[in-house]
Amino acid sequence: MNTEARKLLEAVRDGGMSVEDALMKFKTGPFEDIGYAKIDTHRKLRRGTAEVIYGAGKTPEQIAGIIAKMRDSGQERILVTRLSGQAYEEVSASVPLDYRREAKLGIYGDIPEPDGIGTVVVATGGTSDIPVAEEAAVTAEFLGSRVTRLYDVGVAGLHRLLAHKEEIMSATVIVAIAGMEGALASVIGGLSECPVIAVPTSVGYGAAFGGLSALLSMLNSCASGVSVVNIDNGYGAGYLANMINHTGGNV
Repeated sequence: MNTEARKLLEAVRDGGMSVEDALMKFKTGPFEDIGYAKIDTHRKLRRGTAEVIYGAGKTPEQIAGIIAKMRDSGQERILVTRLSGQAYEEVSASVPLDYRREAKLGIYGDIPEPDGIGTVVVATGGTSDIPVAEEAAVTAEFLGSRVTRLYDVGVAGLHRLLAHKEEIMSATVIVAIAGMEGALASVIGGLSECPVIAVPTSVGYGAAFGGLSALLSMLNSCASGVSVVNIDNGYGAGYLANMINHTGGNV
């Protein structure tokens, strides 16, 4: 699925772009060095999705500078992950951002109309898992997927999950997010025919070890077709879910 490269080639084929202009797009330097960051300007051509800014640990000035260079290179939509509220306030003074506070995501540009082959379902065990879930859901939406949210459907009250069997069984891919013992992924994996991406969260009491208990449970799931990302990695799960949702799509 290299969407950007395909679009360039189709534009040449259809007469909307000259061969020379398309060639220049491919030949432009693969990264831009601005001292504190080397911006991967070719990532969208190479992988189909542009580089994302990881906000934690960067100063607001650095984030704003990276966004400015991305915009200069033609990137119309930019996602900033793990962006604190304070950093957002400072960055937004010079760069217009749509800030999703619960997910800690900053969005420059518009979220596109969904063009995936189906629906990504994002489910959580509890309400406390929603921040990670929102990071996953908004990431998938930003990348072009339609998302259905099923929150607080954990195994402590299994009837809550079973009330959504239709959404679960019709999904293209499901992101199952849970802390504590992390059993939600196995249950969903046993109900659905699509890939399940399990996200352990750091939610839980002392013996949950900051999400390690849920991680090990998910890695040892007896349900086939369950893959696992790192603890609290909503972004990684949303990105992967979007890739699966576009596999085979003519986009």
